[in-house]
Formats: sequence, C-alpha cells, structure tokens
Amino acid sequence: MSANHNPAGQRRPKGPVHVGCASGFWGDSQIAIPQLLTAEKLDYIVFDYLAETTMSLLQRARMRSPELGYATDFVSVLRPHLKTLLERGVRLVSNAGGLNPEACRDAILAYAREQGLAPRIAVVTGDDVTALQAEFTDAQGRHLPDLDGFGPLLSANAYLGAYPIVQALALDADIVITGRAVDSACALAVAIHEFDWTASDYDKLAQASLAGHLIECGPQATGGLFTDWETVPDWANIGYPIVVLDRDGGFDLTKPPATGGLVSRATVAEQLLYEIGDPSAYELPDVICDLRQVCIRETGPDRVRVEGARGRAPSTRYKITATGHAGYQIGIMMAIRGQRARAKALRTADELLRRTRRLLAANGMPDYISTVVELLGAEAMYGGNARENDSREVILRIAASHAERRGLEFLQKESASAGTSMGPGTRSHFGGRADIQAIIKTGSFYIAKQCVPIWLDCGDVHAEVAVPDNGEDRPVAAPGTQPAAAPAPAGANSVRVPLARLAYARSGDKGDDSNIGVIARREAYWPVLLRELTAERVREYFSHLVQGEVSRFELPGTGAVNFVLRRALGGGGSSSLRSDPLGKSYAQMLLDLEIPCPGEILQ
Repeated sequence: MSANHNPAGQRRPKGPVHVGCASGFWGDSQIAIPQLLTAEKLDYIVFDYLAETTMSLLQRARMRSPELGYATDFVSVLRPHLKTLLERGVRLVSNAGGLNPEACRDAILAYAREQGLAPRIAVVTGDDVTALQAEFTDAQGRHLPDLDGFGPLLSANAYLGAYPIVQALALDADIVITGRAVDSACALAVAIHEFDWTASDYDKLAQASLAGHLIECGPQATGGLFTDWETVPDWANIGYPIVVLDRDGGFDLTKPPATGGLVSRATVAEQLLYEIGDPSAYELPDVICDLRQVCIRETGPDRVRVEGARGRAPSTRYKITATGHAGYQIGIMMAIRGQRARAKALRTADELLRRTRRLLAANGMPDYISTVVELLGAEAMYGGNARENDSREVILRIAASHAERRGLEFLQKESASAGTSMGPGTRSHFGGRADIQAIIKTGSFYIAKQCVPIWLDCGDVHAEVAVPDNGEDRPVAAPGTQPAAAPAPAGANSVRVPLARLAYARSGDKGDDSNIGVIARREAYWPVLLRELTAERVREYFSHLVQGEVSRFELPGTGAVNFVLRRALGGGGSSSLRSDPLGKSYAQMLLDLEIPCPGEILQ
C-alpha cells in the first residue's frame, strides 16, 4: 500500500458524490483524465470499455496472445496520472478486465512499481461462464444446451452487476477491475457503497443506474453525436461527463470547467434513449428500471437535473454475451472517379465477384456465404430513400464472407486487377491489400444467477461474493404498441416537414437489433410524433435493411418515442458485412423522413 493511501473511513465524501467518466469504449480519447482532474470536486472515475463488439475484438486478441484479452487502453491512459490520482484519493472503477482481468491488474501494478507506487487493486472474476453452457437459456427461459446452432463457443461472459464492486470498495480498493459487467454497474456500485442503500431501494438503484447509463459512453452525454452538432463548441476539447449523485437518488449531470461540448436537456435526452429497448423494463442485474417518466431539467450553464426513474426487483438471471467462430470476411475499398462513376463502380463489383466465383468453383470451393456491395458517397445505405446522385467520385466497397480463409484470397488478390482491366479512373486499393479476418459472431443467452459464482481478489482477500437474493421472474415484456386512442388528425392546413425539424434522434445497437430514440424538440410536437411516426412507417422506411419487426415505446416524461428494429444490422457487430454494422447512422437517416405537421405549431 502506498504511503499516501488513506483509510476509507477518512476519505468518504461528505454529501453528494462526484463521479466522472473517462472512457466510453475501447479506443476512446486520452484527454479525459486530465480534464476530469481540473474539476473542483472529484471522488471517483469510472471507465467503460466492453461493448458487445469489443468482446469479439478481445477474443481475437486473446487468440493471438493468451496474455492479452483486456482493454490495454486502460493501462496506457492511467500510467501518466496514477500518482496524481492516488494522491488526490480519486478511486477508479473499470470493466477493462475484459476476458483477462488478472492480466490487466498485473500490467497496472508493473507500471506502478516503476513509479514507486503500490495501489490497492481489486479484481472481480466469475463472469466467464463458458463451462456452464448446459445451463444457458433463451429469453423465454428455455434451456439451450446446444445453443440452438450457435456453434462451438470461444467465450461466454455473464453481465454481472454492482454488488461485487461494492464489496471491493468496502475493502478500500484504489482501483477496481472487473470483467464483463453491465455498463452502468460502476456508477451504481459507487452510490450503493457511499450511501449504504439496501438491495430493495429500487427507485434509488434505478436512478443511479440511469446516471451510469448516461455517462457510460463518455462525451455522448455532453454533445457528442448530438443531432444539432453545429451548436456544440470545441469538439477538440469536448468535456467528459460528471454526475453529482445525491443520497436520495437524484443527480445532476455536468462536465469539467473550460471544456468544449454541451450539456443540455436535448443532449442528455438523446443519451437516455441510446441502446435501450422497452423503457418500462430496462433490465439490469440489480434492478429493472422504468424510464418512462424521467424528467430532465436545465438548472444552469452546462448542467441538468435528472429525476423520475423508478425501479423494481431484478430477475433471477444474468444475460450472457457469447462469441463463436463463423468463418472469415474481407472488406475491399477502391476509388472510382469520372463520368457515370456510380454505374462504373457497380459494374466493377459485379465483374470482380463473377471472376472470383469462377475461381472458387475451379478450385473446388463453395460460393461465398454472403456478399455486400456499397457505394460510399452515393447513399448506398439509404436504399429506396436515396436521392438521385450521379456522382463523379465514389468509394466502392465490396465485402464478402466465406467458410475458409483461402476462399477470400481470390478476391483479395483479384481486386487489384481492376486498376488495369476494368473501368477508367479506378484506384484499386488503399494502402495495400485488405486483410482477411476471422468472423467472431456474438449471441445473447441467459443463465440463472445461482449458477454463477463470483470471486473477489483484493490484497490477501480471496472470497466468493454474495449477491442479493431478491430476484423475481416475470413474463417477458410484450412488444411496444401504438397508443390506444390516436391523437387528433393533422388537419387540412398540415405541412410536410422533415422529422429533423420536429425532433432530435439517436440510434445504436444490441447485437443484430438497432434502436432509434426520437425526442420532440417542443412539447407541441409530441402529439405529432405519436400520430405520424408509427412503427409501421419506420418499418417501411427501413425495409431494405430490417428483416424483423419494429416496435415503438413511449416516454411521456421526456416527450420521446423509442423504436426497436429487430434483425436490422446484417448480423451486427463484427459479423456484419455492412459499413454500418452498429446502426450509428440510422437516426440520421430517419431524420430525413417527411411527415405532415399542423402549420400553426410551426410558427
């Protein structure tokens, strides 16, 4: 233990607890920690690294080197600031452990020893449930011992909750490292530890979980990805979020002084809807949250107050993210310029795929599993909603998957020949041949909490963690529906306007599903969204991308609707061949949809 280490009883904050977030994903900026350290008050910093796609990337890394499998960014961004953080008593909580939490801890300790420091680090393990495959179930609770054709497992990790972290903080850890845990658990654990909440303080748990959800993606809550991006100043120094948690569960959201970005009702509301499903049943391991009546109020420059989340008992199960090998993929890009570039690019793709299919057959190999051709710059993702565009410059992207690596080597090599044997104005590659990569697909399953032992290592403590036994099993929530009584018709004086004039929007992903949250810009526009922006209309607009159903859910407290688009991402994550496998552009696409609006409320 370092000489400047203070006992927990002497450093527990008095009153509100200030929690900053320094990472929203593996690969986030290195500017966050120095920013947060300029805040007048800062008690904790949380770091989120583990998106579903990240688990696939970590699995690839571990396949190459068994000592990897954790978010190496956490170690590198921490190194220059570790001494300052320890001196100030700022405690760190992170899920950077990924598939190898112990290796992450050891890497930090190695750097700490170089600086003469000895931080107390706690490691939470037990989320690896690969060996418990026979206990997996689907969303309806049916056992899937063969994973319903998912294939051999590479990894399977349960989304753990806050209580293992709570116990680590009670052991006076300076740094807590977990494997797979829900993104919001880091902030929730801080609140439970600091305020001594019980496992049945559901409304408080829901509020702190919402705080964690809002900051888990870093500056996405402070102006990043905001619909009205022109109004957000200084992206170069965008401020990372800080939540000020109160004992009663309410909280403020703000950012460090003299930083860029924007904290407003709209920026925070967009992040509220990011990657949620049914807002009445946002399921977490420690609480099920009802976000329908959440209220966001601006209380000062770059500061909002968030209240109104409600909670109820969690389920008796953990969600699992599993990864498996599903063949190989390649993505090739080339520039096509000149007259009729769009048509020329499409023909180039067709001819290359025809040529390589002949080569596959000649070598006794099967056809591609799937292929995708996209013209970047010609609105390829928009399908039938694309505007007429005969650009003189496009980027042709050809993506393909095959059961064998060798099956993609023909396309990898032959694509270069387009520069001499196909259309004029073709640059046939960018920076050399494209890489062939293993497809690590992800799947979601469930497992009973009682089947998953969780372990905590901190100093000389190695103990199994007791998780509250307060779960309740409820029927799976029904899909969202339209209002029972539709609002009044638009009227004869209606004007067709782009949705962007009436609303903000943000989209994200969960596996192969996408969600699009739409928030009314003004209270008067809310009835228009309810009337015109139906699930059927959104399904039709995205019919070229969505293979499943579309459901709509309402959030009256925020004046918002949330759409869940099933089977909308071509497999999603690292297994999709699309240029947008995470649905990040879907909200932007929907904002161009024109809907009728009463002319008088537009004045």
